[in-house]
Amino acid sequence: MQVHDVDLRLLRVFVAIVECGGLSAAESRLNIGRSTISAHLSDLEVRLGIKLCKRGRSGFEITDAGAITYQASIELLQQCEAFANTVASSKNELSGRLSIAMIDTMVSDPRCAIPRVIAKLKGKGKNIQFDINVCEAREVETAVANGRSLVGIGVSRHHIRGLDYTALHNETNFLYCAVGHPLFECEDKQIDELIKEAEVITSNYMRDKESRNDGLNYQNSAVAYHDEGIAHLILSGEFIGYLPDHYAQFWVDKGIFKAIQPSKYHYDIPVVLITSKTNASSPLANAMIDEIRRCYSV
Repeated sequence: MQVHDVDLRLLRVFVAIVECGGLSAAESRLNIGRSTISAHLSDLEVRLGIKLCKRGRSGFEITDAGAITYQASIELLQQCEAFANTVASSKNELSGRLSIAMIDTMVSDPRCAIPRVIAKLKGKGKNIQFDINVCEAREVETAVANGRSLVGIGVSRHHIRGLDYTALHNETNFLYCAVGHPLFECEDKQIDELIKEAEVITSNYMRDKESRNDGLNYQNSAVAYHDEGIAHLILSGEFIGYLPDHYAQFWVDKGIFKAIQPSKYHYDIPVVLITSKTNASSPLANAMIDEIRRCYSV
C-alpha cells in the first residue's frame, strides 16, 4: 500500500493506543476523545485490511497482526522523522518534531533548566515542533528506547542497554504526612512507635521497601505512579509517602504537610538526561543534548 499523510496520522494514533494500553488511556496523550480515537483505529484497520486489536468488555488486547504492525509503525515513524531532520539540516536550520519524555513535577524544581533549553532552541529554529510527554519514570526510558522520544529527563536505577545516561542533579525526597494523620501532631519521641503502624504509599521511582530499606509498613494498599498521585494520597490524611522536597514545599509552607524525621527518612536520587545511541545522527537530538549540557553545565 502507498503511505499518505493520513496514514501516518492514523499510525501515530495506533502507536499511542498500544503504548497507553487502551483507547481510554490514550485520550490524555492524544488530546482527543475516545470516540474519535476509536474511529481512527477503525479507519486504520479498514485501510490495512487487518484486525489490529480486540476491544470490548473484556478489555483491550492487541492481536498478533497488531503487534507486527505496531513495530513496523515505530520503524516507519522514526524513518519519517529522520528524513525531515536530515532535510532540515541540509538547509542549515533546525526543524522537525522535538519529542521529550519527562517525569512529572520537574517544573517546581528550581534547578530544572528545561524551559531555558526550549527557549534557546526556539531561537535557533522557528519551525521546531515541541512535543513534551509527562509520564512515569519507566515510561521515560521506554519512550527513548523505542524512538518515540528523542530525549528523556527522568530517574533510573537499572540502566537499559542502548541508552546513555548523564547525571544532571540529585533530587532529595523526604517522607511526608499531612494534617489529620496521627504522625502530624505527635512529638518526636512518639514517632518511632506510631510510624510502625503507618501505611506507606508504594511509588514507581524506587522499589520502596527493597531499595530504601527503611523498615516501614509497605502493605501495597496505596500505589501511585506519579508524584501528584502520591500527594493526593498523603492529603487524605490516611497515608504517608515520599515526595521531592521542591514539590512538597507548597503544602509545607501552608502548614498542611510535615516531613517526618527528615534526617532519618530521606533519600537522594539522580535526575538524568536519557538519550539513545541510535539517535546520534539526529541534528535536532544533538542540538537538544548540547543545549541541555550547556544549561546544566554537565
